[in-house]
Amino acid sequence: MESPTLAFFLIFFANLLVLMRAFSLTPQKNDFLECLTDQFESSYSVIYTPNNASYASIFQPDNLRPASTSPYKPLLILTPFYESEIQAAIYCSNKLGIQIRVRSGGHDYEGLSYTCENPFVVVDMRNFRSISIDSEEKTAWVQVGATLGQLYYALAQKSRTLAFTAGVCPTVGVGGHFSGGGYGMMSRKHALAADHIIDAILINANGQVLDRKSMGEDLFWAIRGGGGTSFGIILAFKVDLVTVPETVTIFNISRTLEQNATQVVHRWQYIADKIDENLFIRIFMISVSSPTNYRNRTIAASFESLFLGRTHDLLPLMQEKFPQLGLVEKDCLEMSWIESVLFFAGLHNQPLDALLSRTPQASFTQNYFKGKSDYVRQPIPMHALRRIWGFLNEEAENMAELQFSPYGGVLNSFSESETPFPHRSGNIFMIHYVVRWDREGNAESERYINLIRRIYSYMAPYVTKSPRAAYVNYRDLDIGMNNQGNNNTSYEQASVWGFKYFKNNFDRLVRVKSQTDPLNIFRNEQSIPPLPESTSWQIIPRANVLTE
Repeated sequence: MESPTLAFFLIFFANLLVLMRAFSLTPQKNDFLECLTDQFESSYSVIYTPNNASYASIFQPDNLRPASTSPYKPLLILTPFYESEIQAAIYCSNKLGIQIRVRSGGHDYEGLSYTCENPFVVVDMRNFRSISIDSEEKTAWVQVGATLGQLYYALAQKSRTLAFTAGVCPTVGVGGHFSGGGYGMMSRKHALAADHIIDAILINANGQVLDRKSMGEDLFWAIRGGGGTSFGIILAFKVDLVTVPETVTIFNISRTLEQNATQVVHRWQYIADKIDENLFIRIFMISVSSPTNYRNRTIAASFESLFLGRTHDLLPLMQEKFPQLGLVEKDCLEMSWIESVLFFAGLHNQPLDALLSRTPQASFTQNYFKGKSDYVRQPIPMHALRRIWGFLNEEAENMAELQFSPYGGVLNSFSESETPFPHRSGNIFMIHYVVRWDREGNAESERYINLIRRIYSYMAPYVTKSPRAAYVNYRDLDIGMNNQGNNNTSYEQASVWGFKYFKNNFDRLVRVKSQTDPLNIFRNEQSIPPLPESTSWQIIPRANVLTE
């Protein structure tokens, strides 16, 4: 990463003048600013407050819902360039008792990286976006402020066959995605993003900069699927890359109810996790106008697939295992892996540099949404699928959606405790429920959130039980929350949601938290709590925490 220019230096001090005037009537802001400026001997960071013209654009999240109901906006947003600036923010947070929230992207389902029930500041990692690829070693160092699109773009500049297994949306930040698991279109073949992390750089609650060796294997285990923000501020991950064929095959086939969609979806459940691991078939289900009568509504089930091979190998496989879909050669498109990334991101036929944008595009435009998740171990019966269609038809077209994402393949080869991400062998697929709307207001929010909660409640008999499992990257505060009035979240309180995300790994995560952040400095509504008997901690002065 290049050194900041004089322009950044001037911007920083111009911001300080604005901040000092803006903070004159707000002691908490003033205290934090004074603490930061005292720690910054020289800095090129930019600090934003609600008084800055650029604050709204920096703060702007992908999901508008959490911010619309939050009692506070950040006192300030710090966009650091250097480790020492992050250390200073941690020191000031500890000293003043003002919470830190850390953001790497903004695709945060419950807004825990940019909202809070108490006064807080945001450390926005967007300037930590360096990507260094070693093509011979097939590894990469990726800073957490990079987006998935930026990583995919960098890989494409190096090789046609070098890739990484992670999510579809290019504007998702690496930090949250990798540390929560990182499921994607190649997960049946190449597992999760977290399964490929081989090193990391993290700043802990004492301001110490740690790598895998110095943090120890317990903490390194915890940040590979347990969420990073419970344990510190992660700066970068080192990952193993994967090799893909020069040519892959994709298809996206839609079937309506009139085209036997219910029967095809039902059959998919029996092959999704068992078919060749090179083949990934995901289903999106939405309500649309009937093609035969626009006054009526129907359900469209779109079967979106990536096959790590050529069409001539895919067609006989589909004919043998899933003939109900009726795939034929004209449905298939052959392309490079990076072209498939653009296709699944809704950027088909756009130039490769479209992946570099941090602004959501196509189907990922900013709106209000609520998401939930489930895991399925036994096929859902036909009558239950038909009831689901009724729920989706209650609202306008494209407002509510279900995604069925297949498991199996190499995911079955990992034990539940190998990383904190426990959703491995035995799962047929994951359900992602999402409802979207585009107008602010309590009535609108209640209406749509009530719909998704009713669908979720109806699905209880057909999904995992004891616990009813969930995917941490699809954060859902409905399944439980920590007490945010103070930092003494109880184990019992957190275990309500913790076992749903992490199953028995939750207990080990609590032990790691107790050892590494016993005073619960890094906390949010669903952060891992420390055990109460862990109290040996003290603020370390700045002079002792700066480790270049």
